[in-house]
Amino acid sequence: MGLEERVTLNNGVTMPRFGLGVYQSGAYTGEAVAHALAVGYRMIDTAAFYHNESLVGKAVRESGIPRETIFITTKIWNDDQRADNQAAAVKKSLTELDVGYIDLYLIHWPVAGKFTDTWKYLEDFYAAGTVKAIGVSNFLEHHIAELLTTSGTIPAVNQFECHPFLTREELRAFCSTKGIVCEAWSPLGRGDVLQSRTIQEIAKRHRKTAAQIALRWDYQNGIVTIPKSVHRKRISENAAIFDFELTADEMEMISDLDTGKAHHDPDNFSF
Repeated sequence: MGLEERVTLNNGVTMPRFGLGVYQSGAYTGEAVAHALAVGYRMIDTAAFYHNESLVGKAVRESGIPRETIFITTKIWNDDQRADNQAAAVKKSLTELDVGYIDLYLIHWPVAGKFTDTWKYLEDFYAAGTVKAIGVSNFLEHHIAELLTTSGTIPAVNQFECHPFLTREELRAFCSTKGIVCEAWSPLGRGDVLQSRTIQEIAKRHRKTAAQIALRWDYQNGIVTIPKSVHRKRISENAAIFDFELTADEMEMISDLDTGKAHHDPDNFSF
């Protein structure tokens, strides 16, 4: 148990259960990835929209760590879907990363009228072996159902906003019935959950940070998680969640913090 722990996806590929997100990491991306890899992280989550795929790839190449032990996720952006530029977008990500192949490629958002076509392009790259697994991001139950009416390839992963203030229990249960691994972006609710008195009290009890409690809640719920940070101390702290366990009562107390409010609505987004 620890950073080396993996979950097996529905196509047999194994994926680390914990990794580093690099959204808005900017010029610090390379340093953050290098430190994360040095302390044992083996999964990095990026996206074309983050404009730092090349920095992620450079840090991976320079790490000295065997490529096959590092899991890299990236995503196709909405504009490329709308412009029917899917094939070129995937090829650009492969070029920017320059690490031979992509472990997991996701549809970043369910662009209405486009995501089923985008999925077909992803299937082609998956069949060619340049992408080892394909999945979706920010998809709700009806988006996945629509996708499966046009394809027999079930997404390996659904990455969506999930944290103690947005537990997504119904979506998680739906994905489980389909064999889709759930992955949380913004596992700390953009920092909001750290202000919770309930989480702070549980943190004191375990002599842990509020962030570690929220991330441990993810872990015990079987949710793959990718907290973002560019600070070395926090990158290390975020991963120190494998030496304690939340009780069933504590897990329930944290889940009861759910507000049902998301930062973005997958059915109505203007980007």
